[in-house]
Amino acid sequence: MDPRRSADRPLGSRLLGTSTETPRHRRIRVQTLLTTSLVGANLIGAAVVAVLVTYVVPGPEMLDSEFRFLNFVFVPVYLAIALLVGTIKGTRRALHSLQWIVQDRTPTERERLTALTMPWRLTRMQIGQWTIALVILTTAYGLVNPQTLPKVGFTIAFGGVTVCAFSHVFSEFALRPAAARALETGIRPDVRLGGVVGRTLLAWILGTGVPVAGLILVAAYSSVSKDTSPTQLTISIFGLGAITLVFGLLLILLNARATVAPIRSVKAGMSRIEDGHLDTEIVVYDGTELGELQSGFNRMADGLRERERIRDLFGRHVGHDVAEAALVTPPTLGGEEREVAVFFVDLVGSTELAATCPPGEVVHLLNRFFEVVVDEVDHHGGFVNKFEGDAALAIFGAPRDLDDAPGSALAAARAIRRRLPIEVPECRAAIGVAAGTAVAGNVGARERFEYTVIGDPVNEAARLSELAKSDPDALLASSVTVELAKPCEAQNWSTGGLVVLRGRPTPTRLAHAIDGPFPA
Repeated sequence: MDPRRSADRPLGSRLLGTSTETPRHRRIRVQTLLTTSLVGANLIGAAVVAVLVTYVVPGPEMLDSEFRFLNFVFVPVYLAIALLVGTIKGTRRALHSLQWIVQDRTPTERERLTALTMPWRLTRMQIGQWTIALVILTTAYGLVNPQTLPKVGFTIAFGGVTVCAFSHVFSEFALRPAAARALETGIRPDVRLGGVVGRTLLAWILGTGVPVAGLILVAAYSSVSKDTSPTQLTISIFGLGAITLVFGLLLILLNARATVAPIRSVKAGMSRIEDGHLDTEIVVYDGTELGELQSGFNRMADGLRERERIRDLFGRHVGHDVAEAALVTPPTLGGEEREVAVFFVDLVGSTELAATCPPGEVVHLLNRFFEVVVDEVDHHGGFVNKFEGDAALAIFGAPRDLDDAPGSALAAARAIRRRLPIEVPECRAAIGVAAGTAVAGNVGARERFEYTVIGDPVNEAARLSELAKSDPDALLASSVTVELAKPCEAQNWSTGGLVVLRGRPTPTRLAHAIDGPFPA
């Protein structure tokens, strides 16, 4: 099923509306569907009885004049009154038990249980009404002609079984919105509501088992009754067989639809999850094991949303590349040698800034500054390994391999230098870029560690950043980094003089970007 169609019918059918409609509309919808289902089921039963008693079941001719008053006065009046009283009583009983839906409040445990068992309650009420009809009508016809007792008794019982079967199926469908509300408000009550196996077995018994049993009874009656002709027996067999085929198939189809509807809702929900809509949640409306399936899907979706939130939060703290690597391979302490490029970016005059501006303004300024840094680092394939007050360390080439890590680091540094005067003119930043061999991995203890890069390129980049604070360009790189970069980026740099950086034994040849100095 198309997920969009499923979203339009969260309860499995457009006739049932949505779970978010107003309480007034929900009451009208439930009352209309319930009344229609009860009247429809009883009319089907009455039609079955009329056909059976008139044309199918062997026995006395029921259209004789002696039965005229019963056929055209007593029975129609009784059926009209019984149908009216039964429908009103059943509908009022159901709506009275579902007042919490109209009031739009959380039901009590007893109200929830009543809502979930209401189809069975209405079915039992139908059984009682048709039992009364069996007693009254069989007695009435028996007083006129005792030979009609088997025929009338069998047909009314058969019609009652048909009504009870369809009454349960239809009322379960009509009350699905109430079941959905009851199931969403708490833990499923510990009660046997009839599982999928029970529902299927019931459909077979009422749609196939009982009619076949009727055929057996007709055959048995014909064998002991001398008044039954072969033609009448043939008509009986064909009639009951046709009823078995039609109503049996109809009940099986209705049962299949009731079983498939929750599965389709889960299937549609899974399709939406696959498309990335993790906010998907389906309506739980089935009281059988299929309802547990629907609830299980919602719990799974909750777990996926929670996992995605943790994953996103984890990625924001340590970098999305590190987070992805940690999810694929269990993180362990230690590291590996990698060819990386790094840069340090540090605000110039941050101490004075902190002393002269309110803390809130300083934080706002730092966030704007770091937003530019993170944006360019991500755009060029690196990740910001850590924020250190008003400085940041960016790594290229670990944990994700880059085709040109030095070139990416140099390009990102130039882009940051170009954007900061435009987007954050209140501050000035110094950037140092270096490349070489370093150890990348997890450092710390088993209970708490972080991914970082340790090695000479990191120290060199930090020292270049310090030196860049006094450089007109405020951007310095080591010539080794430029030499390691591909020509498309290296051509944007020129080498300069040698300088011995603090803490390093060998001199470093500097490189400057040739696309202009850092704007004042």
